[in-house]
Amino acid sequence: MIYILMGVSGSGKTTVGQMLAERLHCGFHDADSFHSEANKAKMHAGTPLTDEDRWPWLDAMRAAIDAARAEGRTHVFTCSALRQVYRDRLMPPGGGVTFVFMKGDAATIGGRLSARSDHFFNPALLQSQFDTLEEPGDALVLDIRQTPEALVQDILDKCPPDAVSCTGQPVH
Repeated sequence: MIYILMGVSGSGKTTVGQMLAERLHCGFHDADSFHSEANKAKMHAGTPLTDEDRWPWLDAMRAAIDAARAEGRTHVFTCSALRQVYRDRLMPPGGGVTFVFMKGDAATIGGRLSARSDHFFNPALLQSQFDTLEEPGDALVLDIRQTPEALVQDILDKCPPDAVSCTGQPVH
């Protein structure tokens, strides 16, 4: 099973993703590790990425997803995956990937971003992420106001690593 925790920056993807990977004793990759230095510099400067900036980033993530699937390994990834076309690009044929939408409001997430100093993401970009976000219709949706521990347990309860479907719909 491949899990992709998605949502806007500051929604808790990395914290929850790392905790989930620890609980599952599996690998973890944050999407930020696939960004080019140019993309990171643009975001730090407050410049939103274009689709042309994103395609190589998403393709690198997809290669890592394919490698984990080919080896039959459970793996946790995080990625904003704000638009359906991005999620489609990450989704391999044959399924085995579950998206987990870390859903929160701008006030909650804005507060988190303003308290964070160790990340290249410029909080001024938060509204552009909400403007871009196309909420998924086929993901496990979590309310980020819960504790990280409760969110991990929700994922494990609703979407265990051996599940065929975690959202009541067929896994892609």
